[in-house]
This record gives sequence, structure tokens and C-alpha cells, in this order.
Amino acid sequence: MKQTRQIKLGPYILGSGNPVRVQSMCNTDTRDAAATIAQINLLENAGCEINRVAVPDMQAAQTLGAIKKATAAPLVADIHFDYKLALEAVKQGVDKIRINPGNIGGAANVKEVVKACADAGIPIRIGVNAGSLKALKDFAGRPNWPDEKWAGTMAAEALSEANLLEQLNFKNYLVSLKSDNLERTCLAAEKFAAQTDIPQHIGLTEAGSFLAGAVKSSIAMARLLKQGIGATIRVSLTEHPAMQVRAAYEILKALHLRQFGPEIISCPTCGRCRADVAGNVKKLEELIYADKNLLKKAHGKKIAIMGCAVNGPGEARDADFGIAGGEAEGLWFERGVPGPKIPQDLWIKRLIEEIEK
Repeated sequence: MKQTRQIKLGPYILGSGNPVRVQSMCNTDTRDAAATIAQINLLENAGCEINRVAVPDMQAAQTLGAIKKATAAPLVADIHFDYKLALEAVKQGVDKIRINPGNIGGAANVKEVVKACADAGIPIRIGVNAGSLKALKDFAGRPNWPDEKWAGTMAAEALSEANLLEQLNFKNYLVSLKSDNLERTCLAAEKFAAQTDIPQHIGLTEAGSFLAGAVKSSIAMARLLKQGIGATIRVSLTEHPAMQVRAAYEILKALHLRQFGPEIISCPTCGRCRADVAGNVKKLEELIYADKNLLKKAHGKKIAIMGCAVNGPGEARDADFGIAGGEAEGLWFERGVPGPKIPQDLWIKRLIEEIEK
């Protein structure tokens, strides 16, 4: 397992020996403080631990102070092109600055950002994106590089920027190396990890729609996280940011790295099924994730909703409790032991009662 140094972000210590933290990014106009605050509060309720906001101009930068005061989780300012926006964001009290070495300008600009962050005691993320590499400035279009070349170039640019921060005696930073290509992203992260102990923020960028993006992100993150690469994660989906948070936790739960809420297992259904498995699963999830107290009580529980006796107590015997469908009713079971039959219209009520015990 890869071992990294540790850095501090707000209340969190990031790096080896610490939980992988979940991050998302607001899709509101940061200049609209009320809308951004409302979305951050929603994301915090959904379990988001680190929130990033875009800072496209000085008006947005100057709004960050009000946003920070009205929210609890660490606030990250996403800076491109103009380093002065980063300086203003630091003045406004954000918890971390993200800069893109491909468009932030020369070493002099970076030095000013580093000094401001060092004085404020906040970390930096060096965010290397495949689409904005410095090496691409010599190409009019898309270079015909193999994945290995893309990954090597990404890692080299991340290391170059990291070396600049090291020369300035600034060590409170992490790095991300992202592409929409799964193999390039993983290779770049692995190449970087092989050469340094700097912690990484991981994820695919522009991963796509909910289904396609979640599948790609799951494969990439599982590959990296199982090697110990990844201090923070974001699942970048073309979807409401709260769903990005849910997807991130589901990945971490599947890898047994974090627990958040319950693990709900359900069968895919077949011709034997006489129950509305999909509808009951959807309703149960909606109720649990809309209620913070219920979510807390469901934490760590394995709950089963199965379509028939074949997939019932036997296949789901590892569940803490659940229901196996039948004609108009279902069989209740706990840890594989059958119990009473329950009418289908009372399934959700019975499951909630068990969670609340």
C-alpha cells in the first residue's frame, strides 16, 4: 500500500492512515451567495465533507467570505487563469486553493499564491488536467499520443509544479491528475505516486452521465484506492452534486474504506418475482437519505429487499434483516432466519421500524 505524507484541511488530516474524504463541487453561480450557500448546506446534509466552488472573476472571489461564514464544511476555491483571484480567495477566508498549472501562469504567479496560502495556513491542490497541459500548447489539435505518453506528461507536469512548491518550502499541498480517459488517469496517478509521497485527490474529470460516469469512476477509483492512492475523491458526474456525493460513498463502502448510511441489497428480479422490488428499494432509499436521524440509525446496517424465496433468506442471509417477496406479501427474515409474513403495502413501514430500534 502506498504511504503518503499528511496535510491538514480544515478539521481533517488527509493522507495515509486517515479516512478518504468525499468532495463535490457546486454548480451554482458563486456570485449568487444565497444559491451557493443553499446548495452547500444541501451537500453537507448529503454527507459532503469538502465543497469546491468556481471562481471565474473578482466578484465571485469577493463573495467567498459570505459563503464561508454561512457554511460548515471546508470551502475550496477553484482558480483558473488569474492568480489574483486566488489571492482574493485567501483574503476571504477559504480553506484551500486549487490551481491549474496549465493556465495559472509562470513561477512568479505561483510564488505569490504559495506565500498567501502559507501565511494563512491553508493547503493548495495542484490540479493537473489532461486537456490543459502545458505540453499541448505546441499542438493545434489533439496529439496522437498513446495512453502511456499522456500519463507520463501529466505526471511530469505535476512533479514540476510540486518541485516549485517544495523549493518554496511549502509542503501543505496535494495533487490531482485527471482525464476523462480511465487508463490515462490511473496511469498518471500511479506514475506520480511511484515518485513521491505527496497525497492525491483522485477522480475522472468529465466522466459523463450518471450511469456511464459512475461505472468509469468506480473502476478507476477502485484501482487506485486499493493501492493506497487517494486522500480525497470526487465523482464528477453530469448530475446534481448530491448524487456525486452518494456515488462517492457507494464506492468507498464497496471497498470497505468508509461507512455511510446502510448497504441496501436487492435482486435484479426475474419471472418468479411478484413484488415491486424496484419501487420499494427506491422508496426506502429516499426516506433514509432525506432524514439525517434515520440515516444515522441506518449507518452500517445491511438491508435486503428480495423478489422471491430463491433470493430470500438464503441468498441474503448476510443481511441484518430484510424481506423476500411473494404473492401480495413477503417473508421477513433476520440474519437468514425466517420470520412472519408481511403484506407488501407494509414492507417499508416494517423496515423503517427495524432501523429505528
